[in-house]
Amino acid sequence: MSTLLEFLLLILALARYVILIYFAMSWLITFQVLNLRQPIVARIWYTLVRITEPVFAPVRRLVPPMGGIDWAPLLVILAIYVLEMLLRSNAAAFY
Repeated sequence: MSTLLEFLLLILALARYVILIYFAMSWLITFQVLNLRQPIVARIWYTLVRITEPVFAPVRRLVPPMGGIDWAPLLVILAIYVLEMLLRSNAAAFY
C-alpha cells in the first residue's frame, strides 16, 4: 500500500510542478520576456495549456478571472496540497 501512496504523491507533485511552470511561463510571456513566435517556446506553451486546461476549465467556471488575474492555477495548487495532506494523514489507516 505504501507504493500506491508514494505513486499518488508523485503524481500530485508532478502536477504541482507542471502548474508552477505554467504560471511562470504565463508571466514571462505576459511581460514579453518569452515570445510565442519562437517555435520551442510556442511548443512548450501550447503543450502546457493542453495539459492544464482540462483541470483549469471547471475551476474557471466556478471562479472567473477577476481584475485580469486568473485564480484557477492557485486554487488547483491549493487543492493539490489539501489532497497531499489528506493522503499523508490517512495513510496510517491503510496499514
